[in-house]
Amino acid sequence: MTEQAKVPAIRFAGFTDPWEQRKFGDCFEFLKSNTLSRAGLNGENGTARNVHYGDILIKFGDCLDGERSDLPFITDDTVLPKFAGSILREGDVIFADTAEDEAAGKCVELRKLPKEPTISGLHTIPARPRFFFGTGYLGHYLNSDAYHRQLLPLMQGIKVISVSKAALQDTQVRFPGLSEQAAIGAALSEIDNLITLHQRKYDKLVIFKKSMLEKMFPKDGESVPEIRFAGFTDPWEQRKLGELALTYSGGTPSAGNSAYYGGEIPFIRSAEIDCDSTELSLTVAGLNNSSAKLVDKGMVLYAMYGATSGEVAISKIKGAINQAILAMDASDMAANRFIAYWLRRQKKSITETFLQGGQGNLSGAIIKELGIPQPSLDEQRQIGSFFSNLDDLITLHQRKLELLQNIKKSLLDKMFV
Repeated sequence: MTEQAKVPAIRFAGFTDPWEQRKFGDCFEFLKSNTLSRAGLNGENGTARNVHYGDILIKFGDCLDGERSDLPFITDDTVLPKFAGSILREGDVIFADTAEDEAAGKCVELRKLPKEPTISGLHTIPARPRFFFGTGYLGHYLNSDAYHRQLLPLMQGIKVISVSKAALQDTQVRFPGLSEQAAIGAALSEIDNLITLHQRKYDKLVIFKKSMLEKMFPKDGESVPEIRFAGFTDPWEQRKLGELALTYSGGTPSAGNSAYYGGEIPFIRSAEIDCDSTELSLTVAGLNNSSAKLVDKGMVLYAMYGATSGEVAISKIKGAINQAILAMDASDMAANRFIAYWLRRQKKSITETFLQGGQGNLSGAIIKELGIPQPSLDEQRQIGSFFSNLDDLITLHQRKLELLQNIKKSLLDKMFV
């Protein structure tokens, strides 16, 4: 590696020195980890805490604030004395040594720890730096592609992938001066804080929507919902879904006739009912020589087959549907939205009632016979508008979250070597 190659593509102003490179073993010493499964842990009390590999893979980010992360307690109080020399400190790093994919080797840097002694758990490799690193640097660097790609050829296993201490010892650790480390750690940690903020907002909105879907539609056997908009007092009427909307399904043109595909008509399949583009498209000949049917933007699309059974969306495009989709149109956007949100609310009930073990297909005949409680059109409009606005807000936070995640990914690619 040349001196010029030892610097990243993006650096903070004022830093010009080449980065240092050392063997992992020169930078870290390994600590002991226990073999406690989830059965040996609890969320209520104990004299010591535990860091489990599953939480590193799924729950924790690059840096762990143990004061806020609800680390589980170790149920057996006799375990801790066996690890007296491996009680974790701030600045230690822990690798998950096992995963079902190349996430093996994911790492977390410990920043704040709870008041109880904390030790590293099942399928983890805890390591302690031999010298000081800037806060947040190791957590972000050891999870970056710049470091993690060194582990890929060293991973072992097929169904379960693992990384060993020996594999870590074979890697190289690269780092700049302490001030630059601190600047990198602070910048990426700030992005992490923003990601966490939007993730929490998104999660709260999703939970709020689920709650309102339960409360703004009547429970089984009741004629009014728990929550209503002001001015509406009349009981809801029970109607069959097929009486409220025009319903039809489509079909698939012969796959062996290339003249039927590659045209300008989007061909919507089950997994694409909520998309604004499709993988396949039909020609006019493909539409006219099959049972495929056109749907307009704003119609309700209901997936009836396989893994997507019970999924529902308002069509974002005009296109053709296949036999796995039931289209519904109440000739009013508000009524269509009302039907769609009611079907989303009822998804679990419908699939559990009509599908064996969640497997199999639904049918248009079944869906059209479903009894749906119906308020006045004005109340439908308010309910549909409420949930539509809520969906827009959820989408907004989801997009902000994805943007921040993409920004972080780009910085991780450019701020490390």
